[in-house]
Amino acid sequence: MTTNKNLVPVALTIAGSDSGGGAGIQTDLRTFAFHCVHGTSAITCVTAQNTVGVTRVDAMAAESVVAQIQAVVEDIGVQAAKTGMLLNQEIIAAVAQQIAAYKIDNLVVDPVMVSRTGAQLIDDNAVQTLRNTLIPQAAIITPNRYEAQILSGLEIASLVDMQAAAEIMHRELGVKAVLVKGGGMSGSLRGIDVWFNGEKFEILTTKQIETKNTHGTGCTLSAAIAANLALGKDLWTAVQAAKEYVTNALTYSLDIGKGQGPVGHFFPLLTK
Repeated sequence: MTTNKNLVPVALTIAGSDSGGGAGIQTDLRTFAFHCVHGTSAITCVTAQNTVGVTRVDAMAAESVVAQIQAVVEDIGVQAAKTGMLLNQEIIAAVAQQIAAYKIDNLVVDPVMVSRTGAQLIDDNAVQTLRNTLIPQAAIITPNRYEAQILSGLEIASLVDMQAAAEIMHRELGVKAVLVKGGGMSGSLRGIDVWFNGEKFEILTTKQIETKNTHGTGCTLSAAIAANLALGKDLWTAVQAAKEYVTNALTYSLDIGKGQGPVGHFFPLLTK
């Protein structure tokens, strides 16, 4: 469903709410706004969290997530969508069904399964449902190091490993393109991402930003890709633009709270 009468680009985020405003729905909507894309949302879970950690997670009913998606798509229409934390098998299956029913082609799947530190966030059944029903519909997936290991079955410790994992995921999961994120890598590989679309590899490198305030980086990247797709850019151009946006947001990251602050999405206002 891609129609909206005002010709305003619209993107949909299907993800969890972060009460601290550092990731999830809040970050996605800010990212959409700073790309001049109207942001819509379907909330999958509500978290109580801040810069220090998460203290509570409450899942939405799958039927509620479906109703939110339907309300947006049937009235406003969307040009692109992204998924983040889907939390459980029921929600993942319901979201996959809606994506198929509405034929949302510009889908960015951030396969939120494992944190950057390696902690698994959803159970094995949910992982399999994500792998079998939602990921094959994606234009691109953006796994971190540990998610790429699960999806590819490879241990990842080098650039060659990242490339091999990307190739396996592209071949076995049916996705159009893969972007393996290097934020969880060590040394010179930290922050280097690997793109593969079945035809060629690209290595995305940017200057390393020394900051502890990186909360929401993955959400921001996937949301920025979706925003650029909604603006009509091709997939590779959207990825490049999103990477640049995240790098700038890291440069202006916010030192708030007692722990890991978020990236600074409103840097365009500070640089004019």
